Amino acid sequence: MAETMRIYTRKIGIPRLIISVFFVMLWIVAFAVDLPILTLVSDLLRRFGMNGILVLAMVPAIHSGIGLNFGLPLGIICGVLGALISIQFGMVGFVGLFVAIAVAIPLAMIVGWLYGLMLNKIKGSEMLVSTYVGFSFVFLMSIGWIVLPFNHPEMRWPIGQGLRVTIALESTFGYVLNNLGMIRLGKLVIPTGLLLFFAAVALLLGIFLKSKHGIAMKASGDNPKFATASGLNVDGYRVLGTVLSTVLAAVGMIAYAQSYGYVQLYQAPLMMAFPAAAAILIGGATAKKAKISHVIIGIILFQGLLTIALPVASTIFDKGNISEVLRMIVQNGIILYALTKVGGGE
Repeated sequence: MAETMRIYTRKIGIPRLIISVFFVMLWIVAFAVDLPILTLVSDLLRRFGMNGILVLAMVPAIHSGIGLNFGLPLGIICGVLGALISIQFGMVGFVGLFVAIAVAIPLAMIVGWLYGLMLNKIKGSEMLVSTYVGFSFVFLMSIGWIVLPFNHPEMRWPIGQGLRVTIALESTFGYVLNNLGMIRLGKLVIPTGLLLFFAAVALLLGIFLKSKHGIAMKASGDNPKFATASGLNVDGYRVLGTVLSTVLAAVGMIAYAQSYGYVQLYQAPLMMAFPAAAAILIGGATAKKAKISHVIIGIILFQGLLTIALPVASTIFDKGNISEVLRMIVQNGIILYALTKVGGGE
């Protein structure tokens, strides 16, 4: 019995087990202190749909061998550019959403291709360099948001030069996926369209991963030397994984923004890779292995903690933002734990 428990614990992972137990305990406390459970579940479902594709973007990067893609802001900014161009041309509703995606995808493919070529030059340091590249791109675009020739009145400051820090989407394509087929059962609100959009993207990714090129990409990431000996273009599949990750980040950012109701510029994308990385790691992935199931489990656990921690902490503690402290501990702690398991000697 003890041996079985050890095997089960090793399979799940101690951090994931601890977080799962803590997650369940928080919901029990929420019931005990009579918090609005259905409202919290609604918020969790919305957060799941908002963040799902951004977390999904980690999967092809890990499969291709570049590890956790901390350069996710490159794709996120491509998504922001797609949204701004859609607003600039006056697109609204689903047309505005799809125009934003249609513009963002080719931009992300070009940026991802260049990014992948660069990562092939620094093999072994991908996660470190991708973090630096992502940060640098965010700061570079902070200048771009001032000088780019957007002139839509909802985007520009009424006085001075440059774009606003936060641009509302309510009059363009905000909440269109959330409201599509929305189901209301009392206080429970299910954003059907948003969840279906995530499911569709996850299905497409899953189909690709089962295809010939998807399997070859995973083989290249798992064992580059064996893949090269088998005649696979390892560098090419690394670039492919990077492009897919960047494209998913762009699409994920548009889904996130329409659900949030705003596009945020300047420093907002800076840290967005870290919650995505933490979520997939909490779901059971590692820096070398990831599945779509890890994405789903990870989002539920990570976003569930964020959903429930604030109201529980506010009920129990009168002062201090305990939930934010908890988020930082869980997010950065799980990333640090994962990085210690990568095996730098390899």
